[in-house]
Amino acid sequence: MSAFQFAKSSYSTKEHDCVEVARNMPRVVAVRDSKQLDSPVLTVAPSAWAAFTADLRRQP
Repeated sequence: MSAFQFAKSSYSTKEHDCVEVARNMPRVVAVRDSKQLDSPVLTVAPSAWAAFTADLRRQP
């Protein structure tokens, strides 16, 4: 069992799948596809995740 505690975006609905993100582990952010919970998990450094999400917020 993974120690990651994944959460789905509050913008996601029951009818629409999304990515899930776990930020409960030190020094790593984990991302997975909510449609395929057994699929591989992408892990990135928290600084990379922060830069990625900041860039998304700047998009028109």
